[in-house]
Amino acid sequence: MGDALTRTLDGLPTTPPPKGDRADPPVEEGRLARLRTPRAPRLWFEILLIAVSYWIYSMIRNAVPEQKAKALRNADWIWQAEHSLGIAVEHTVNHAVNSVTWLIVSMNYYYATLHFIVTIGVLIWLYRWHPGRYAAARLALFATTGVALVGYYFYPLAPPRLMPDGGFIDTLIDHGTWGSMASGNLASMSNQYAAMPSMHIGWSLWCGITIAMLAKPVWAKALGLLYPSTTLLVIVSTANHFWLDALGGVLCLAFGFGLACVWFGTLPHRLTPHVAV
Repeated sequence: MGDALTRTLDGLPTTPPPKGDRADPPVEEGRLARLRTPRAPRLWFEILLIAVSYWIYSMIRNAVPEQKAKALRNADWIWQAEHSLGIAVEHTVNHAVNSVTWLIVSMNYYYATLHFIVTIGVLIWLYRWHPGRYAAARLALFATTGVALVGYYFYPLAPPRLMPDGGFIDTLIDHGTWGSMASGNLASMSNQYAAMPSMHIGWSLWCGITIAMLAKPVWAKALGLLYPSTTLLVIVSTANHFWLDALGGVLCLAFGFGLACVWFGTLPHRLTPHVAV
């Protein structure tokens, strides 16, 4: 007889929504949905976010106790594990490439600079031409970097070049590479025992996948795939990482993309390239 009535918390009657209609979601759910919806990025916010995030990352990474003795023990374990797996060729690669001066010097500067330049360049490219995918891709990168800090804290690891009995050549010192944070006078400014996982691989693979999935020219896709492959050769040739450090970087990136997929409902490259401001 007539429409059914319900009562609010104030005791006043109200009519429920017609059959088949859904009531408005709670305010909290609406806010969460808005946060998970891709939006056009704001330049000032992104610059501030990247600057603050990198400052926090550097501060935490360098604040982790270096634990030299433990880092060297872990390096010995990694080296022995690679021998057991039959993949311990870092020493051979290091010495072979070091014998070609122009090549190893180029790799030294590649290691010291492109890690930042290419990553920032891809972020700018996404911001300008793929704003709808930018937030999801940025989340994947930030999550990758964040989980790497856990590895630095709980598993200090000396790079091959710092193993006293490893016989590796520290190519950055041997050829006087200027500006590297890994060797020389600037080494004291950076934790030298944060080699696992390798963010040179985590970041370069993020760049490579992003370019390969979103770039249109075939040559650009090819360069995207070539970049992490070249980076892997560089970090081994310069004795800055083991193969297994690279695997750690891959696993961190998988976590980053997984988190972005859960938060946005799909992988970054599957989102629409443009969204409303």
